[in-house]
Amino acid sequence: MPDPGNPKKRRQSGDEGALDRRDFLKVAIGALGAVYAGAVGYPVYRYLSSPVEEGAAAAAVKSVTLDNAATLPRNAALMFKFGPFPAMLIHHDDDTWTALKAVCTHLGCTPAYKPEARQIQCPCHGGVYDPRTGANIAGPPPKPLTQFQVSIDHGKVTVSRS
Repeated sequence: MPDPGNPKKRRQSGDEGALDRRDFLKVAIGALGAVYAGAVGYPVYRYLSSPVEEGAAAAAVKSVTLDNAATLPRNAALMFKFGPFPAMLIHHDDDTWTALKAVCTHLGCTPAYKPEARQIQCPCHGGVYDPRTGANIAGPPPKPLTQFQVSIDHGKVTVSRS
């Protein structure tokens, strides 16, 4: 005869596969814990593994050739990818060219060339860079932008590591 004080003994003989409330809560809490651990663990893993992956991808790219970039008007910029990073090619009024890594050295935002001000400005925190050298001239950025070498040959612009 089943003991009414013991829920395990209250089960009928045909209910072997059924879960009682306590077992269900154990499974549900375990599943929620696993989901939470994954939700917290995955971003941490991506954060810790990203520098290694980005460094390897960046090292693999030595130069980028931009077809038809030589037609870029003066006092204009062209955004492009240099490996995994955004970069910008600037055609100055005196027909010189500059290529810079377009990653703000403050918090990693993507700055943009402002032709009317002849400056590179970061929209996140107001950082300002010199468009010819990449030097930080205002705002919180601690370092200048990385500069690349630019060569033009038969209408093709090649940007390479310095």
